[in-house]
Amino acid sequence: MRLLPRGISPKAKILCVEDDLNLQKSISYILWKEEYQVHCVSSGEEGIEWARREKPDLALIDLALPGIDGHRVCSVLRKDPATSRIALIVVTAQTRIEEIVASLRDHADDYITKPFEPEILLARIHALLRRNAVAVDRETLVLEIDDLAIDRRAYEVRENGRKIGLSKTEFEILSLMAGKPNQVFTRSRILDHVREDGYPITERVVDYHITGLRKKLGRAGKFIRTVRGVGYKFDAAGNP
Repeated sequence: MRLLPRGISPKAKILCVEDDLNLQKSISYILWKEEYQVHCVSSGEEGIEWARREKPDLALIDLALPGIDGHRVCSVLRKDPATSRIALIVVTAQTRIEEIVASLRDHADDYITKPFEPEILLARIHALLRRNAVAVDRETLVLEIDDLAIDRRAYEVRENGRKIGLSKTEFEILSLMAGKPNQVFTRSRILDHVREDGYPITERVVDYHITGLRKKLGRAGKFIRTVRGVGYKFDAAGNP
């Protein structure tokens, strides 16, 4: 009996990063029966390389990997714009609360402990794929406002067809605000969105990036409004 619920594509692509070859084979068979596309690798380095190239829908990542461990793999995949949308489930033999909390803190979406029952693994995968599918449906990947087009998947911004070169931080700020037009974002909220681990920045840096963003956008810079004493918002009407 197939366990695949409604709304989940039977062709979803899953990456398994696991150095235990017997477990690789078991997971491959379990997922193959559910009509998933499965690819297995034995190291974190291979997993990162394959994920960047193939863009799987979900990755199962063992924490105790040779070389780069699973914590680091999750962190790298989540911070890379090319792989940030991949659903991540860490697989661990550890049952300590500290280990599980660390896994989720390091950008994983869920976890499962070894040994596990096939039904539990499939239930976790199905739930996470369904959640991500709903999120993608709700989040427009290409935002178009007048002559401004923001492609969240390709990390590109064009104004009247002209490509605008933005830094990663500038793009993240623009995408955040344009995705929720007319909502006011405090500097602190913007910082939380763009801050990277181990990179201390202050609220004044937000003003610096906003200034640079407006300059690069040219005429489209009119959409970014300063809300005095609060922060910034994306005014879809482009009011002065």
